[in-house]
Amino acid sequence: MINNFILADNQDITRAGLILYLKEIDDSASVTEVTSSRQLLDALRGLPKSVVVVDYSLFDFSSFNQLINIKAGARESTWLLFSDELDEYFLRQLLMADPTISVVMKHNTKTQIINALKSISAGEVYWCDFAESIMMSDVLPVKITDPLTTSEKNILHEIALGKSTKEIAIEKNLSFHTVNTHRRNIYRKLGVNSVNEATRYALQAGLIDLMEYYI
Repeated sequence: MINNFILADNQDITRAGLILYLKEIDDSASVTEVTSSRQLLDALRGLPKSVVVVDYSLFDFSSFNQLINIKAGARESTWLLFSDELDEYFLRQLLMADPTISVVMKHNTKTQIINALKSISAGEVYWCDFAESIMMSDVLPVKITDPLTTSEKNILHEIALGKSTKEIAIEKNLSFHTVNTHRRNIYRKLGVNSVNEATRYALQAGLIDLMEYYI
C-alpha cells in the first residue's frame, strides 16, 4: 500500500475535500499539496513512491505528453486523473499512451472517489464508467475542426503564456483594439469566458511549445 499522496490541483476546495477523504481511508496518510509542475517534480524527487492525484484541466501541464513524460520519469509513482470534465478525444489518446493512469471524475459519488483512491494506493488501476466507456468504444471520437484562424491561434498562444492584451499589442506591433477584437473572437468561437478556459484549449490543442512554456 502506498500512503504518500501528492495533490496536484489548483482548486483549494478540491484539495481540502481530498484530504478529508484520504484521512478517512488512512489516518496516517501523508499528503503533499502542489500547484505547479515544478513543485510536482520537486515533490516526486523527495517522495518517489507516491500516488499523484492530478486535475489535468486546471494544472499547468502544456500537453498530455508532458504529463506522460513526468510520470515515466517517476517510475515508482502511480497516477489518478481527477477532473470536472475531460475531452473524449484527449482522454482516449492519453489512456492509449499510458493505460496505467487511473481516472475518476469530480462529479462521481464519494464512494466511487474513495474506491478509486483505495484501488490506486493498492497498486491497481481504476477507471470510472466514463473512462471505461471511452476505451471500450471501437471508434475514436472525431476531433472537432479547429475554428480559429492562424492570426487567432497566434494571439491565443500569447494569451496562454499569460501575456496581457497591451503586451501582445506591443510585441506584435498591433493596435490594442485589434488584439482585443481577436481576443473576443477567440472566446466567442471557443465558447469560453475566461483566460483559464482559453488556456485549457491552447494546452489541449498543442498551441504551446513545451520548452517555450517553461522559459
